[in-house]
Amino acid sequence: MKHTLTICAKTAAALSLCVLAACSTTSPDVIKPGDAQRLSQIDDAVVLSTRVVVVDGNQSGIGGATGAVLGGVAGMGGSSNNRSSAMIGVVGAVVGAVAGNAVERMGTREDALEILLQMANGQRRAIVQAKGSENFKPGDAVILVTTAGKTRVMLAPKVTAPAAP
Repeated sequence: MKHTLTICAKTAAALSLCVLAACSTTSPDVIKPGDAQRLSQIDDAVVLSTRVVVVDGNQSGIGGATGAVLGGVAGMGGSSNNRSSAMIGVVGAVVGAVAGNAVERMGTREDALEILLQMANGQRRAIVQAKGSENFKPGDAVILVTTAGKTRVMLAPKVTAPAAP
């Protein structure tokens, strides 16, 4: 019985990590389904500077709740004494909740860039977005793509003049 509970707890922990790994991202390379086929506003800008920052992870409670359940089950699995089994289960649930919360927070943490921009109208703006496939350098021409209130920065496409007839 104890062996079966340990296997179940390990399996549930592995599944929880997989779920957390699939959590929301702020990557400019990932477009959410609700943003597809929507008209976006485009603004031109020039990169002034960039710096690496970290977007702190989420603490929605899912990690803590999952950890509490797994810790409680694992803690109760080994004792034949009902009273000590319950106490160990409670301690396991508390430890599991703390650990699950930490796993969720670290699993949803992202490396990001803070990009300082000079807009075409002279205003300066800053935006933070997860690191994507593009590298930005001071002086780069970029476009800001705003869809449904969210903005991402992309390198401006290179435009060539059409050939004369």
